[in-house]
Amino acid sequence: FFVLAFALSWWAWPLYYFDLSPNPIIGFGPFLAALIVLALTEGRSGVGRLLRRMVRWRVGLRWYAVALGLPIVVTLTAAVLNIFLLGAERTSSAAQLGGLSSFLTMFFLWLLIPGLAGTWEEPGFRGYALPRLQVGRSALLASLILGVLWALWHSPFVVTGEDIWIDAFLFPIIWSPVYAWLFNNANGSVLIVMLFHNMNNSFSSGFVGQMFSGADSVNQAWLRLALWCVVAIVVVVVYGSQHLSREHRKQEEPVQPEVSTAPARVV
Repeated sequence: FFVLAFALSWWAWPLYYFDLSPNPIIGFGPFLAALIVLALTEGRSGVGRLLRRMVRWRVGLRWYAVALGLPIVVTLTAAVLNIFLLGAERTSSAAQLGGLSSFLTMFFLWLLIPGLAGTWEEPGFRGYALPRLQVGRSALLASLILGVLWALWHSPFVVTGEDIWIDAFLFPIIWSPVYAWLFNNANGSVLIVMLFHNMNNSFSSGFVGQMFSGADSVNQAWLRLALWCVVAIVVVVVYGSQHLSREHRKQEEPVQPEVSTAPARVV
């Protein structure tokens, strides 16, 4: 899966140098890799399970609130600290960036159109890879393994200068336990982590991130990273490293058979 995920994502890298591709990475490459591997190994049933995870919406309103609200809280807190603690100066305001209507347009375009942003990585990385990495491992360890591979996947962004190394390499590792926590608590809903990823990208990078430039922009990234690190630590401490969940066990595939604790019946 990971070999395919990298190959199907990185083929645009050479084209980018000749202005034949807007991005050095095809964002939905991991999703295509998951579909191919599932089709070859599990057939229609495996593909169907992944697609059903992508539309699993009955997960409780609180997890929608977390997915959509937590990135806003972290980003705005980082911006306030950047301005009042570090003396950052905004180069543009929300109104100059188009206000709420501009943000909502960007949010829905990035959510619904594969390849515009990183949202469509999630069916591959969280929908396919995480449930399999969690088999026989703690949810924390599985998420960190995935976080390192996810960070390496972003390499073309750093090499081409499309993104800074803090965003491309450090954020995926710090974020990964938070994504696993959300995924496991939302009963394996890929839809929820897609919303979470999209809000992170559109609000943090696409909107608030555009208000700062130069050293202030770098400081904003470091502050966000530090705050997300705090969130990740709290999640691990409160919910436990084994499952990163209280109400649900970690999501695993293939599904492990339940072991009966009832006494054997003697005939």
